[in-house]
Amino acid sequence: MKRYLSYIVALLLLTFTFSSCEEEDGSLGPAPTSDEIQFTAQADATNPNIINFKANAPGFKAVWDLGNGETATGMQVTGSYPLKGEYIVTLTMYTSGGAASNSKKVTIANTNPLMLDRDDYNFLTGGANALEGKTWVFDPVGPMNFGGPPEAPSSWWNQTLASQNDCMKDDKYTFKLIGFQFENKSGGAMWGIDGGQENVCVPQTPVASTWSIYQENGKTMLSVSNGETIAWDDNQGTYEVMELSENRLHIRKVCCGGGGVRNYVLVPEGYKAPVVVKPYKEAIDLKDDFDTPGNVVWQTDNLTFNETYDNPAPLPINTSAKVAQYIKKEGEAFAFANLFYTLDHKIDLTTKNKIKLKVFMPSYNDYTKEAGYDWAVKNLLKQVSVKLQNAESGEPWVTQVEVKQQVTQLDKWVELTFDFSSAASRKDLDRIVIQIGGEGHFNSGIFYIDDFQLIPN
Repeated sequence: MKRYLSYIVALLLLTFTFSSCEEEDGSLGPAPTSDEIQFTAQADATNPNIINFKANAPGFKAVWDLGNGETATGMQVTGSYPLKGEYIVTLTMYTSGGAASNSKKVTIANTNPLMLDRDDYNFLTGGANALEGKTWVFDPVGPMNFGGPPEAPSSWWNQTLASQNDCMKDDKYTFKLIGFQFENKSGGAMWGIDGGQENVCVPQTPVASTWSIYQENGKTMLSVSNGETIAWDDNQGTYEVMELSENRLHIRKVCCGGGGVRNYVLVPEGYKAPVVVKPYKEAIDLKDDFDTPGNVVWQTDNLTFNETYDNPAPLPINTSAKVAQYIKKEGEAFAFANLFYTLDHKIDLTTKNKIKLKVFMPSYNDYTKEAGYDWAVKNLLKQVSVKLQNAESGEPWVTQVEVKQQVTQLDKWVELTFDFSSAASRKDLDRIVIQIGGEGHFNSGIFYIDDFQLIPN
């Protein structure tokens, strides 16, 4: 019997070995050669400056460098070449055995002026008549963004140009339509990475470069070549275009190992934005009971906010059917979560300077866990803070007026009054901020509010 069992075991092991070898051999094919990576380039029937490419090579993924600053993925792709010239197009094919590339020269006989007459090209470069191109500088009022986590770009991180390093303040960038030229005029130094060290002034010698605007995964991208960059010198000059108009260029980039989102806003050199002065006047009777439409348009900063939530405790002093749910999530990205409303005028607080609201704080929140910045109270607080700010300031929290109220009763509705009579002489306040649970800590919390109103003193 033992001999019979040993024979069975040996047979199974032998079968398993052959099966494993077959699976391993079947998972790998021969590595492709460059000669096998062939493709065709055919001018479009309606426009000789548009080239249709088709891969004729084995593999499961085709990646193209179209030679015009653009890349593409797929067995059949299209490239646009408005300018006369020669372009080197490279196809890389990935197979089970590896990857290989091959290149081909594409010659465009004539420039197509119609392909250059585009709003985005004209906005960026000044158009065909601007022989010297168009030079952009940083918008003095920003916002500059140097550290917001990728999952939570936040107004808290916004900064003005004045708060940046000196070697960044004189940066200039020129885009030309002729030859799609890009010139980095950063005054000899840029803010960035040097020898692995971040946040230093990096000596900068401009090199000949070109720019391109293209679509990638549904996003508009702006890229500059040859290691040139905008704002931050890390040799990776590719940006998502958030806004491009005649007088505003907003680009965004996730950088530094994916650890931060950076937003840059630029304006044409010499451009002076029109000054819009908000009137100073008494606010209307602001109110929102979340049952019926109010006259407050709430905005959120890294906060989950539901304005039509079933009342968790429809009992005196609040029997409303609907209330607002305020959720602060866990993590550093949500350390400064808040709710705010920006008025279209500066608030005259001489006659109306008190804010009332009702709050419900559940006992199921963890008010003891500690996690946060060293300077902060690191646990979730039984507290409601209302702040009045100047929304036109690059750092509105610096000059804000804040009133805090502690909540001593959990699991029941409590009405709170915030008295801002001490700020009655201020004429620059136009934003109301509500922040529950404190700030600077990384803990989560769920709260409910109702019956917000600005009332006479």
